[in-house]
Amino acid sequence: MAETNVLISQTIANRQTFFGRGSLQQLLPLLQQTPQATLLFCSRSFLNSPHYAAISPALKPLLIGYEVVAHEASPDNIDRWVARWRGQVERVVAIGGGSVLDAAKAFAAVSQYPLNTLRYLEKVGDMPVSGATLPLIAIPTTAGTGSEVTQNAVVTDQADIKVKASLRHANFVPQIAILDADLLKGAPDKILACCAIDAFTHLFEAWLSAKGNLFTRQTALNGMRHFIKGWPHLNRQDQQGDEAREAMLLASWLGGLSLSMAGLGVIHGIAGELGAIKTYHHGEVCGRLLFPFLTLLDNSEHPQQQALMAELQLSLFGTPHPSPASALAQWLQQHAVFPFWLQPPTLSASEAEWIVARANNKNSLVNYSPAQQRWMLEQAWRCTD
Repeated sequence: MAETNVLISQTIANRQTFFGRGSLQQLLPLLQQTPQATLLFCSRSFLNSPHYAAISPALKPLLIGYEVVAHEASPDNIDRWVARWRGQVERVVAIGGGSVLDAAKAFAAVSQYPLNTLRYLEKVGDMPVSGATLPLIAIPTTAGTGSEVTQNAVVTDQADIKVKASLRHANFVPQIAILDADLLKGAPDKILACCAIDAFTHLFEAWLSAKGNLFTRQTALNGMRHFIKGWPHLNRQDQQGDEAREAMLLASWLGGLSLSMAGLGVIHGIAGELGAIKTYHHGEVCGRLLFPFLTLLDNSEHPQQQALMAELQLSLFGTPHPSPASALAQWLQQHAVFPFWLQPPTLSASEAEWIVARANNKNSLVNYSPAQQRWMLEQAWRCTD
């Protein structure tokens, strides 16, 4: 009997997920019903928000303290938090964007291990993780990373070893996620757009992944349909805007599921290395790389890529197009609430070479050459000698 190549997928999601505007109010009864020493990780913007003001009188007595996360957490950041709180924390709550959620997930895990963060980090570590971690409630205030439902906690060291990598285990998926689109209201247009295009890139790369199957692609397609609904209206301050932000929050959560099942592609294979040396917003990086990648797709002769792009065009827009990747790029730019791809920042020639030397194709159907990866960088940034 001839062997067949069967791709098996599985999904590992939150034990509980609360979805809906105003669902932040679920946090207090969740904490009250099981009293535990709880540490909050959050952003400064959340502490200054009306959402925090509304719940802080009841929330503060339920916490032993909080940590403010201002940027992507470094190994040193995590090690300092662990040293400060080791043995005192029984539960973690994270309220913020992807950097906040990743920082909290990393702390919840590393606090249960004896060595420092770098020893357990992918790419550079030499010790496995057992899956031990503290219970975590994840509450995103942006719609992009899907970190509230992924197995990985991204850690970035731009100072010393220059690496952006993950702590990863199925147990690191937060036990509880609260998806309240009201927390996105009032965010700057650039943040809304850059986070949303990150969510789309997760879904799109999972759709095109060599690890994909019917299950993973239907999950990704569902997310992209919600993305299409939300993308043009994210900054509206009316019912349509509320519905758009809800749709994008769902797209982000589905993106986290999709990337966990099917993996990502060359865009993230480049973006992860760029993020090790530059402080650019990760969503903007992915969005900038997305447009030259769509150009490559338009010229692709790979039959499965061609079929998947034709199917996606029909599923999202209802009509065929001779150049579906080009049509998608045009639609994304025409309907964006912020033109994040304009006024590209600078990469030096040596930085571009450093990135390409370390980049990879991840789960792309096509093996893109270093020359093609360098071309993507040159299209998205001003590369100087």
